[in-house]
Amino acid sequence: MKILVPVKQIGVVDEDFELRGDGKDVDPDFLNFEANEWDDYSYEAALQIMEAADGVEVVPVTVGPDDAEDVLRRCLAKGGERGIRVWDDALEDASPAAIVQVLAKVVEKEQPDMVFTGTLSSDRSYAQTGVGLAAALGWPHAAVITGIEWKPGDPKATLLRELEGGLVEQLSVNCPVVLTIQLGINTPRYASLRGVKQAKEKPVEDLSLADLGLSGDDLAAAGGSFRVRRMYKPETGQAELIEGTPAEQAARLVEIINELKGAA
Repeated sequence: MKILVPVKQIGVVDEDFELRGDGKDVDPDFLNFEANEWDDYSYEAALQIMEAADGVEVVPVTVGPDDAEDVLRRCLAKGGERGIRVWDDALEDASPAAIVQVLAKVVEKEQPDMVFTGTLSSDRSYAQTGVGLAAALGWPHAAVITGIEWKPGDPKATLLRELEGGLVEQLSVNCPVVLTIQLGINTPRYASLRGVKQAKEKPVEDLSLADLGLSGDDLAAAGGSFRVRRMYKPETGQAELIEGTPAEQAARLVEIINELKGAA
């Protein structure tokens, strides 16, 4: 039995930053890279299933350049025996749909019983990986999962989903299945010093698009309708604390209203 867990290395913007020359993203020199928080919870959920039953393998997979291997090592320091990293120059600035196509090929290669993704990534917040992957595979999908009851060999999993208004939905889904995991489903563990050392020796398989039977043209076709036009920082508003007596405050409010009318 196997659980595949896509994980992502995200870029966190410094307080002071600049955009790239093309104006479509933040200059990498102003980014700090770390593991996506939602993926910590999805990986922990997989590890707990692995520890509760014999014969379960948990495999983290990431799509990213050489330095993205760090997020795999971080996962392997917590548990699991191997990871997978996919990269090709054609994946630079790839759309969510293109990433889904890559992950779908990894799933076809690995044949897992379940795929756990984070609900979203905190850098882009597309929340498309899980649902897109399920659609590409033709698998059932459930989102915003806050509880999982499943044992290896069970044809169905019982799940809890977080809904609006504090409601919780219980449902069952057929396996294999893609689940997107919500924050708070568990408490992600910290990697021990021993685990960090051991993770350095665990194998990480590097795959190219060709290894997965894909090409740059395939990715272009998958993400043809997706295009970042520009990225910008919107102008911030201004706030004023109006002090004084009620009459003074009222007079100042009248001034502000007249200023706004004049600006309009």
